[in-house]
Amino acid sequence: MLHSRELKPGRAKKYSISIDVPDFAAGLAFYRDALGLVEVARPVAAYVILKCGDATIGLIEKQPGTKPAKGSDDVRRYERHWTPVHIDFHLDDFDGTLARVLKAGAICEQTFAGGSFPPTAFCSDPFGPASASSARGQVGDSSRTTSAQL
Repeated sequence: MLHSRELKPGRAKKYSISIDVPDFAAGLAFYRDALGLVEVARPVAAYVILKCGDATIGLIEKQPGTKPAKGSDDVRRYERHWTPVHIDFHLDDFDGTLARVLKAGAICEQTFAGGSFPPTAFCSDPFGPASASSARGQVGDSSRTTSAQL
């Protein structure tokens, strides 16, 4: 984890994440409504900026089969697939959030609970990328927060 005091002048001090979804309304229902992210801007009809703590997440509709970049041989596909990138969401209510994302179409692939580590649930969002939900903090600590990894 980097802190701003560790960054050299001219280096990034803020970040945002962009997520392509095949259906804007379904993406918004999942990320805003099920995960509880806050809509802060909608610059165009099929793009929304959601607030998640100190970060922002851009949600944009991109149709399956379209090219992700000029000159790319790859195309967008939304069935379940592995990606080296995932997002950890730090949440206040692990069980409630997990129930909401599952109801909204996430698929829980594995959970860990009990022992000396906070609960964790590895899920995929309704659009295919890997994800997980996990609690942060000490087990039995009522002030701990939880996180969901997408």
